[in-house]
Amino acid sequence: MNARPPTPARRAAPLASSPAYEADFAAWAERQAALLKAGQFEALDVFNVAEEIESLGRSDRRALIHQLDRVLIHLLKMRHQPSRQGRSWSNSIADGRRQIDLILSDSPSLRGALDTAFETCHARARREAARQTGLPIETFSALAPFTLDQAIDEGYWPQAPRFPETGAE
Repeated sequence: MNARPPTPARRAAPLASSPAYEADFAAWAERQAALLKAGQFEALDVFNVAEEIESLGRSDRRALIHQLDRVLIHLLKMRHQPSRQGRSWSNSIADGRRQIDLILSDSPSLRGALDTAFETCHARARREAARQTGLPIETFSALAPFTLDQAIDEGYWPQAPRFPETGAE
């Protein structure tokens, strides 16, 4: 599909937010979707549509990184405080892994974001695990004791969870 060059009127339009966008986002979004479906591209609020599309990608990336942080924190706590491990830690890890899988199922290209962010996430998780456990940060290796693939693999545990998913206590 060839993109049409902007018309002079579209080039001259200011890049400010439209009042409808600021006043009622849901109504604005429905209107933009209807215009797109109808092929009425000249009537689109192009600047804000582009901003929202970019924002969606950033939002998914942030959610993915947040889930990885959560999984890593609990894996580190499980590794370093096995006697304190409870069902909530294994449930949090399992849920974080499911959320990561859902996001990657919708947006496989975000796998690269995990690869890029793994070491930074581990550094954050290390600090947070130390804070939550009260253990000295040196207790937690500066190098991740597991790989990204292990961290997101539902079958990987630093040791067997004390409360397996069967529900037995």
